[in-house]
Amino acid sequence: MKHDSFETKAVPVLVPMPAERPYTYAVPAGMSVVPGSIVRVPLGPREVAGIVWDGPGEAVDAKKLRAISHVFDCPPVDQAMRRFVDWIASYTLSPPGMVARMILRAPEAFDPEPWVEGLQRAANDPDRMTAARARALEMASDGMAWTRSGLAHAAGVSSTVIDGLKAQGVFETVMIPPRPVVAAPDPTYGKAELIGDQDIAAKELRAKGEAGGFSVTLLDGVTGSGKTEVYFEAVAAALEKGKQVLILLPEIALTQAFLERFQDRFGAKPAEWHSDLAPKKRERVWRQLAEGGVRVVAGARSALFLPFKELGLIVVDEEHDPAYKQEDRVFYNARDMAVVRGHIGSFPVVLASATPSVESRVNASQGRYGRAVLSARFAEAALPDIKSIDLRRAPPARGGFLSPVLVDHMRRTLEREEQSLLFLNRRGYAPLTLCRVCGHRFQCPSCSAWLVEHRFRGQLVCHHCGHNEKRPEACPECGTLDHLVACGPGVERIAEEVVGHFPDARTIVLSSDMMGGVKRLRLELEAIAKGEADIVIGTQLVAKGHNFPNMTLVGVIDADLGLANGDPRAAERTFQLLSQVTGRAGRTGKKSLGLLQTYQPEHPVMRAIVSGDAEAFYEREILEREKSALPPFGRLAGIIVSADNRPDAESHARLLRRAAPPARDIHVLGPAEAPLAMVAGRHRFRLLVQGDRPADMQGYLRAMLANGPKIRGSVRVQVDIDPQSFL
Repeated sequence: MKHDSFETKAVPVLVPMPAERPYTYAVPAGMSVVPGSIVRVPLGPREVAGIVWDGPGEAVDAKKLRAISHVFDCPPVDQAMRRFVDWIASYTLSPPGMVARMILRAPEAFDPEPWVEGLQRAANDPDRMTAARARALEMASDGMAWTRSGLAHAAGVSSTVIDGLKAQGVFETVMIPPRPVVAAPDPTYGKAELIGDQDIAAKELRAKGEAGGFSVTLLDGVTGSGKTEVYFEAVAAALEKGKQVLILLPEIALTQAFLERFQDRFGAKPAEWHSDLAPKKRERVWRQLAEGGVRVVAGARSALFLPFKELGLIVVDEEHDPAYKQEDRVFYNARDMAVVRGHIGSFPVVLASATPSVESRVNASQGRYGRAVLSARFAEAALPDIKSIDLRRAPPARGGFLSPVLVDHMRRTLEREEQSLLFLNRRGYAPLTLCRVCGHRFQCPSCSAWLVEHRFRGQLVCHHCGHNEKRPEACPECGTLDHLVACGPGVERIAEEVVGHFPDARTIVLSSDMMGGVKRLRLELEAIAKGEADIVIGTQLVAKGHNFPNMTLVGVIDADLGLANGDPRAAERTFQLLSQVTGRAGRTGKKSLGLLQTYQPEHPVMRAIVSGDAEAFYEREILEREKSALPPFGRLAGIIVSADNRPDAESHARLLRRAAPPARDIHVLGPAEAPLAMVAGRHRFRLLVQGDRPADMQGYLRAMLANGPKIRGSVRVQVDIDPQSFL
């Protein structure tokens, strides 16, 4: 790419802090920078990494400017990425420096990876030959350079054998480049045999990839329909064109099965990008991606900000998943931003889901997105039969949470030596602990939330701020011993009930807050897939695309949870989650069943899932949204005002409401105390701004914030465009 060098000796540099614009720095004599160069600059008493930005520096006397102290030997951030940063900053009302900060997350990668010392066969022969030496020499006979440990391992000899040969001049030292973090994928390696809808959809995606240019395709296929194999054809087309590919996944740290499927198709795993990656690995992925060595990344939402050299396709798998929304510092939805990134870079984007978001369905029906439908499961496997259990007619036993109907089906599944999954829409032992004598409830001292008992850990935990305390023997209010009772189901409590019913069954509990972290979860998911468990009890992470071949029964314990929380997306979320979790059953062709325990079997969400009529559900939900002018037919923004004390938060929120300019197409609701009125010791008030589809929401909010009160003391104001959470 051609870069225009700055003629002036002053350039704008975007630094990773909440600055509204780049700062101007002097370029010392003899230093050369271009837009996108990553540099080190003085900022106050310290030095930070920054990105040379577009446009001339401010007209300031060059003598008064501080100078750039260092230019990193690193490929510049390309123009498309710089435009993307500016676009996100403008859309989300975030300081551009905080968006740029997400690019600069691997500081050690700004310098080239060091070359490593290697060995190569020299002309000399050893003084005497042994079997071990002969193996080492044969391995190195092709003239290739080897690392000392690599050669020893490949030849099956000890490192001392290699050292001895080096001492005799049989090997000479050479420097070799750092090895690739992953092998190059081969688009022709393991092409799958696609039939029917799959073949049609794959050809459509491949054609768009080969044609190039911006397009968005919604790949809408029932669970187990082979969406992954279909979008792999789009990946292959991009690789054949010499382009890099980004595949976004909501729970990449857990999707070992996805990495293996990718390897089966392309002969090598993709590079991973997520928060559980070791720092050294992160730096190597970042650097090799910027240089073009890494061709495919499978990553969490933050992978959108990696410095791709020649990005040519983004796939957003499980595009409906709420995990794509970031609600910290810069509030953005990775699915929507992936579409923007494709538009700026002029390349195709694929959104894949068995239960697409209402927004994506509407975009497809209005012609903004293409839509490819996979209506049948792969290899003609049947979808599970879905039935509801009316808890008013078949209630659980006193003190229990499993309906006799569900227990009976679990017994039959065990007898057939097949697996059952019990799904809970929450974590921990129970969502509320209280004293049976005085009614004392255990509340988080820093949040307006009840503490959840985790019996396996002997702790009471807050799921909002992380506060935890030891479970006391006696009630702190009345002092009564052994009278604390857990109310409502949690995974650990369900596990106790299951063991009571089936003491000989192999039961496993899966939850994202269990001890052992990602490594343990990966091992447990692997064990389930291999059939090493009979009954699995899990929370939302089990709904995320896992493939359990012997799973034929899925029971949803609390299907109604989530329908009554005042969230405009509650019905959609519940439908997606329950459809995804019941879709874990029967993926390899065995007859399977999904059972929903509910007090509202007549609710439209329950009826849609049981009947399998997703189209009727989407039609109804889209109509409701249109009537209420909710997204995608209207625009929403949330403003969260928080402070260390309630009066400051409330007062600032009220003054901000008064500063809202009059507008015919935008209305401000509130302020009201947030449903979670306190989180981590901060009191919270919410304003909801609702506008017509064409309304200039960002312009309105900028005016409102500019006219509003100055932020003082502990007050913080966060703007959330297109909010996903209403807590």
